[in-house]
Amino acid sequence: MIMDRENAWKKYPEGKKRKAVFDYAERYRSFISQCKTERECTAYFIEAAKKAGFKDLDAIIKKGTKLKKGDKVYRSNHGKALSLFVIGSESIENGMNILGAHIDSPRLDLKQNPLYEDTNLAMLETHYYGGVKKYQWVTLPMALHGVIVKTDGTVVNVSIGDKPGDPVFGISDLLIHLSADQLEKKASKVIEGEDLNVLFGSIPLNAVKDEDKKEAVKKNILKLLAKEYKIEEADFISAEIEVVPAGEARDYGIDRGMVMGYGHDDRVCAFPSFDAIIDAKPGKRTYACLLVDKEEIGSVGATGMESRFFENTVAEICQLTGHTSDISVRRALQNSKALSSDVSAAFDPNYPSVMEKNNCCYFGNGLVFNKYTGSRGKSGSNDASAEYVGNVRAIMEGSDVSYQTSELGKVDQGGGGTIAYILGNYNMSVIDSGVGVMNMHAPWEIISKVDLYEAYRGFVAFLEKA
Repeated sequence: MIMDRENAWKKYPEGKKRKAVFDYAERYRSFISQCKTERECTAYFIEAAKKAGFKDLDAIIKKGTKLKKGDKVYRSNHGKALSLFVIGSESIENGMNILGAHIDSPRLDLKQNPLYEDTNLAMLETHYYGGVKKYQWVTLPMALHGVIVKTDGTVVNVSIGDKPGDPVFGISDLLIHLSADQLEKKASKVIEGEDLNVLFGSIPLNAVKDEDKKEAVKKNILKLLAKEYKIEEADFISAEIEVVPAGEARDYGIDRGMVMGYGHDDRVCAFPSFDAIIDAKPGKRTYACLLVDKEEIGSVGATGMESRFFENTVAEICQLTGHTSDISVRRALQNSKALSSDVSAAFDPNYPSVMEKNNCCYFGNGLVFNKYTGSRGKSGSNDASAEYVGNVRAIMEGSDVSYQTSELGKVDQGGGGTIAYILGNYNMSVIDSGVGVMNMHAPWEIISKVDLYEAYRGFVAFLEKA
């Protein structure tokens, strides 16, 4: 049976081999602990890319410098998405080897007018982002990460709740003693979206003037914000502040074989995708890595995969490598091969009824491939061709990469999508790949360290051999 594939841990016995797996996972654990928004991920990757010799493509475009084999470039998209390229020796018209992942994760966003006072408590209103079980987000310590942009263009970075000594925030839940009616509700209604309000403060301003005595707690909060961040209430209108779980990712399990953290979906694929383009040996084909935003809400908007950003950037690459016609861009995209890297639902022994055991992924069995995703009758799926699946299998087996195949649960149980179909719209060969996750879309998700490591090895193999 497929589920009887040899566990990938067996390839890494105690000693240097296993240490390599743990060392890689520790780097990832540190990354996911400090990068909890798409902006933070983009900034992290750009800094690392620069250290690895990548140059800003926009600066190269401005200078009109031509690109040649081995050149490494990156391009930021509004500070919330990123593309990287390593130029190959053959014409880009022959296609690229592409790794694509997303760096946004389910969360709560502050509304544009979030701050209010109720019964001497300062509160922040939120709007949840992506598919979440709302009841999972209450009673947990939360942090605020994001930016506030003032009318003069000043950008104020916000990060409260994750540094030592920081306060944390949270959303209250009804005490068990008074929850008789609440417990009768469906799980989807136990906590309503409009009730996901963050408790922000409780100390009133020492008011002297009568007008300051009204909403004194809110006024005290605004005083603190003005002192600490030089912002006023109206500045929330032009802010992007995300409410995310506070605290570091942690080793999970007595044997430390797993990682529990916020945002595995999909940073557990973005991290090894980035490392792969950094570490892969330049070859004949041009390599590309796409780290995009907005996947959790449909890949829309300027920083999502539906944007023309990638296509336009490929056009710029073509121009700088001497391919100046529009048909060169079309050929480069059509002849490309891609791994759309996103997480898969790992088998959970607590909930076996939603899985079909011959066609799901398991912790420890390595990199996951999904020929198709979608829901019910494969709706919204890319559905990779058999020829391309065979090509990818050959690459993985030839590189001794542990891999497995999976569907997203039983046929009529649910489903989900990725950015694969958007890349497929260019007529390129695409298949979904990634890492198995438990607790997907919960504040704290779980992955296997060896699956992460095999994903990295598989992504490097794909870039070098596809």
